[in-house]
Amino acid sequence: MKIFSIFGPTASGKTNLSIELAKIVNGEIIGVDSRQIFKNIAIGTAQPNAYQLSEVKHYLVGELNLDQKISAGKYMKKVDEAISTIIDKNKTPILCGGTGLYLKTMKDGIFSGSKTNLSIRKKLEDKYDSGKMFEMHEELQKIDPIYAEKVHVNNRQRLIRALEVFKITGKPISENFQSVNKKSIYSENLETVFLKNSLVNLEKSISQRIDLMFDYGIVEEVIKIKKMDLDISHINYIGFKEVCDLIDEKISLNEAKELIYFRTRQYAKRQLKWFNNHQFDQVIDLETIKHNRIVELLTGKT
Repeated sequence: MKIFSIFGPTASGKTNLSIELAKIVNGEIIGVDSRQIFKNIAIGTAQPNAYQLSEVKHYLVGELNLDQKISAGKYMKKVDEAISTIIDKNKTPILCGGTGLYLKTMKDGIFSGSKTNLSIRKKLEDKYDSGKMFEMHEELQKIDPIYAEKVHVNNRQRLIRALEVFKITGKPISENFQSVNKKSIYSENLETVFLKNSLVNLEKSISQRIDLMFDYGIVEEVIKIKKMDLDISHINYIGFKEVCDLIDEKISLNEAKELIYFRTRQYAKRQLKWFNNHQFDQVIDLETIKHNRIVELLTGKT
């Protein structure tokens, strides 16, 4: 069975396209996004809205509590379970997301030493958040110069993960990557599709999305999260800190929007760079192909 896997940068229209495709192929959608899997942050992480969720069944969207953590390996296992569930219902699984690491894990596997130590990670997170990220990057350069070239000092997640893996396994993460296994049981069935778009077009979509986030109530959403008094530093999603500063009157509404726009744009650039360096079964250029033609191209129906 062909399993459509729709990937692309933030604000590229993945959700709407996946829903359209699902209606044509009798499908159900599995979210492949490291932030959208969490509850209570639907607006901040641009999860499918209530109407979209009612149109087509979604999995791994708003599933975990905010204080829960999940590794790439465990996420892959959840995706495989969801695929099996959908197939048992005689429906077509459709993966939809922007987290390239999870797609790579499913297709190529995950190294055998990929384990998580919450105590070690917490210490590294605290160190990074205390402003010692340059010191941490220098440490990575010493133990793993190959991987350090690929990780910017501002990439909190990857820098912390690289140091965590070294402390757990005693080997650089680049060396660990050479011993790969545990890929998805459906890896050979994935029909990977990349929705390519220019940064200029994405910037317009990002700006519109940010305005909608505030219209839909992201301030109220963040207020509720703050009242929960949970440590959600492991999620680190764009918009939370900026809205917190807005609530605390440290910045204005326009400043909050500008900061969210800047961080989201930088994130989109990183995504584009990652996706452009990986192979897909199909690359669909959104600048040259009209949206209503994409589903026809994917299904062969004209």
